[in-house]
Amino acid sequence: MDQKEIQIQVVSSLSQIAPQDWDACACPEALDGGRPNDPFTTHNFLTALEDSGSVGPGTGWQPQYLAAYIDGLLIACAPMYVKSHSQGEYIFDFNWAHAYERAGGAYYPKLQIAVPFTPATGRRFLTRNGFEETGLSALVQGAVQLAGNNDISSLHITFCTDEEAGAGRDLGLLRRTTQQFHWQNRGYDDFDDFLASLSSRKRKNIRKERAQANGFGGTIQTFTGDEIRPQHWDAFWVFYQDTGARKWGTPYLTRDFFDQAQAHLRDDIILVLAERDGRWVAGALNFIGRSSLYGRYWGCIEHHPCLHFELCYYRAIELAIENGLARVEAGAQGEHKLARGYLPVETFSLHWIKEPGFSDAIAQYLRAEAAAVTEEIEVLTQYGPFRNEQAEEIE
Repeated sequence: MDQKEIQIQVVSSLSQIAPQDWDACACPEALDGGRPNDPFTTHNFLTALEDSGSVGPGTGWQPQYLAAYIDGLLIACAPMYVKSHSQGEYIFDFNWAHAYERAGGAYYPKLQIAVPFTPATGRRFLTRNGFEETGLSALVQGAVQLAGNNDISSLHITFCTDEEAGAGRDLGLLRRTTQQFHWQNRGYDDFDDFLASLSSRKRKNIRKERAQANGFGGTIQTFTGDEIRPQHWDAFWVFYQDTGARKWGTPYLTRDFFDQAQAHLRDDIILVLAERDGRWVAGALNFIGRSSLYGRYWGCIEHHPCLHFELCYYRAIELAIENGLARVEAGAQGEHKLARGYLPVETFSLHWIKEPGFSDAIAQYLRAEAAAVTEEIEVLTQYGPFRNEQAEEIE
């Protein structure tokens, strides 16, 4: 395909792109009527962020969606934002920003291709079927040119796929390797089948934690789709505010986001709530993908031992097994997930730095960081909870 035929546009609102056109690029796998690989780059999810005021003026996330056309046909797009800070990204560059500014440069604003506040892996260069290579190349070149022409310090693409990371590196971007903890479904029949794959010590510990959590004096209930009622969101909003205040100072999402999600994404949501003495006291919000469950937010107004583990990790594993899902992504960070069956995996991002000398320094840092991450994953995996036959015999 002749690259000269491609027109690149930037739009400040997703309302300027028809949902069917955006989703033909964002989730072509859903054309068969099934779920998208993940809901986070769909028109519905990104519009919910925008319409609820979770992104836009005053948030530091100003939408500048990137779109590539051939003869009026949208062949590729990307959720791109102008950032005035580095909050809500989960692959952090605070040290880069400080070093850049100490050297006399202006690191902000920068460009970010990402799903705001969502450390879930997935495609970031969204391409229509048949335009995968052409569309990705056009988006990368368009974003870099946009940054360069506007004297923007840098471009960052976070939580992209391994394939995108490789393609982006071939196009001259810097590839960064980080890690998360994911649970993998090895064809388990039920939770007990999963437990049977663990060492006896870890198996006993999980059973103890689950018993302690479920003995908190109340009940745990699961809701999805139309089962989720306004009172459930009212309760969860309180939980989310508490978590946001403690972790980030202020919550990233507005209350209206959850109403938008209920209106347009409810069938992609599983809400797990704990009730005690007639009131909701804790909850975990999950999103459902084609083959993965994504744990996103947790909060509580009462502390009960191990209830966090139960709602966020063990119930997620049960839901994945029940729904035949291959993986649970339980969010960023957290080595405490290792003992609960979540193993370290590589995650990827791509970066472009305008200033050549700073870019070279970052490239050197990323090589060292990648080697350290690889070594850490190897070590942590050895300390995972899964059964080692020789160790079992010794026990």
